[in-house]
Amino acid sequence: MEQNVFFLPHEGLKLVELAEFLGAELANSDYADVIVRSVAPISRARAGDVCYILSRRSRDELATCEASAVICDKALADLIPPHIPVILSSNPHAAFAMAGGLFYPAALRPVIFSGESEIAPSAVIDPSARLEKGVIVEPMAVIGAHAEIGEGTRIGAHSIIGPNVKIGRDCSIAAGASILCALLGNGVIIHNGARIGQDGFGYAPGPRGMIKIVQIGRVIIQDNVEIGANTTIDRGAMDDTVIGEGTKVDNQVQIGHNVQIGRHCAIVAQVGIAGSAKIGNGVQIGGQVGIKGHVTIGDGVQIAAKSGIMTDLAAGGQYGGTPARPLNDYLRDVAQQMSKTKLRGKKPGGEQND
Repeated sequence: MEQNVFFLPHEGLKLVELAEFLGAELANSDYADVIVRSVAPISRARAGDVCYILSRRSRDELATCEASAVICDKALADLIPPHIPVILSSNPHAAFAMAGGLFYPAALRPVIFSGESEIAPSAVIDPSARLEKGVIVEPMAVIGAHAEIGEGTRIGAHSIIGPNVKIGRDCSIAAGASILCALLGNGVIIHNGARIGQDGFGYAPGPRGMIKIVQIGRVIIQDNVEIGANTTIDRGAMDDTVIGEGTKVDNQVQIGHNVQIGRHCAIVAQVGIAGSAKIGNGVQIGGQVGIKGHVTIGDGVQIAAKSGIMTDLAAGGQYGGTPARPLNDYLRDVAQQMSKTKLRGKKPGGEQND
């Protein structure tokens, strides 16, 4: 990979300082003063880079690794070549993530394109809006009447903040996003093109066609939530749509009206959640999962990609398939189906059919 002009390497940090920041242990203090500046995958890590391993499957890649340090669990330390310093962590994945954020803090939030440090002259801000000190508003952004925006928040170019919207402190609203009928906590990140608070999809069949049901609720987004690019979150019909503290939502996710999502969930791209579904805390939902309206998903549930959720799911379980069922049952069904398919493809003598 050629020099990355978008995210430049850190000025440098000693390994002993990095280990302390990560709450980890530098296995050999002789390497305490080695300088690291960046993160990289094992396959192309060079001097100055930090990488990590999670299993013994990385053994072959380590043979050619030139990293200045490898983060790993103590049980894998014997795999690391003796010339590479080892940082011991009980959670190498999280430690590597923390290292990346330390070296590249600018990559954690949407980029400010214009270089504005205050309010751009071309921004349109209603006189009744209230902005605390340190708010950055980029060119062509629009902020509606009686909106309130907290200190340190950044409003991206061409974004729209609707009337009466409240946004907390240290938030990042990226370019082209629109936020209507919503209340946002502190530390919220909304990526490019996200649509928050538009009306939900509600209609009643009538003698002359579909009659639209008014959507007069709100969207409540709690502290430290991150919403991906081009994701849509509908406001409630009469109750609120709620996204719980610390939840992370990927790109191109659709969250319907009145949906309630708990704290510290992870929702991957192209998930669709129909109206009034309730999702507990710590739930992990794989890509392209479809969730029926009005179902309840318990705390800690994990859902495999491309699954279809038609009924309530008990807390703590792993589920997959359409309709979703316990993951082991689903995998067994898939294995049996594949076995039957292979058998049908063979001739009576065991030869393969053309």
